[in-house]
Amino acid sequence: MRFRAKIVDLACLNHFSRVVNTIAKLAKICTLRLTVSKLYFILSDKVANGGVSMWCELCQGNVFDEFQMEGVALEHNEIYLELVPENLSRALKTAQSAKAVKIKLTNKHCPCLRVSVELPSFSSSSRIVTHDIPVGVIPRRLWNDFREPSVPDFDVSIYLPVLKTMKSVVERMKNLSNSIVIEANLSGEMNLKIETDLVCVTTHFKDLGNPPWASEDGCQSSAEGRDLESMAEARIDIKKLQQLLAGQQVNPTKALCNIVSKRIVHFILLHEDVSLQYFIPALA
Repeated sequence: MRFRAKIVDLACLNHFSRVVNTIAKLAKICTLRLTVSKLYFILSDKVANGGVSMWCELCQGNVFDEFQMEGVALEHNEIYLELVPENLSRALKTAQSAKAVKIKLTNKHCPCLRVSVELPSFSSSSRIVTHDIPVGVIPRRLWNDFREPSVPDFDVSIYLPVLKTMKSVVERMKNLSNSIVIEANLSGEMNLKIETDLVCVTTHFKDLGNPPWASEDGCQSSAEGRDLESMAEARIDIKKLQQLLAGQQVNPTKALCNIVSKRIVHFILLHEDVSLQYFIPALA
């Protein structure tokens, strides 16, 4: 099992750094899945993280100048590593003006991702800063725990308002309640509501638009034949929503959410080559 990669292009490095930064804000520990063409950051919906799950993927060719890997076996040419994304994020922060960054899977005393940052130097010798990030190698028999979550059979799918606006609304509401109700319909309307014994606050968004799922891939959803004005709603943990909004380093080119009434809210954020899916279960 081998993995080594190199980033020389500064724009690519900063892009990758932002992605890792976002992941670090969403997950204390996550799984990094490496394949020949893609990298995935995965958080599976264990009860320990409140049932939240995440699936982020990016094409390695858009980030790395060199990328070589050999998986655990020929027919399973993949590597699954468990790591603390904050450690990788910190290592990449030291690389903001680097000439090159190399990442390599090593196994001196324990498995590590070694991040070597080559900094610009005024003399002929180069300055290299090395970070060893401990990782756990996930055995083949557990890989099925980290499959891509299927898109739930949603009642309503809607584009999100500007995330910055949404974030400031949710931050103000967070001081009043631990949970928030997200409701939306197929007429491009969405409401964020909190209801406590003392106060009821609602923010309305209009004309957001609804993605044309059904026509695109023939995928059936409970949205078919649904009354356009009828609201689908789910009450979720407000901290988990705030975490998602606060973690966004880059404004996505497309952001939408799918609501399965009273069960789950599925967020999809797309930014050029990166897609991030985030699932927040509804509270009882």
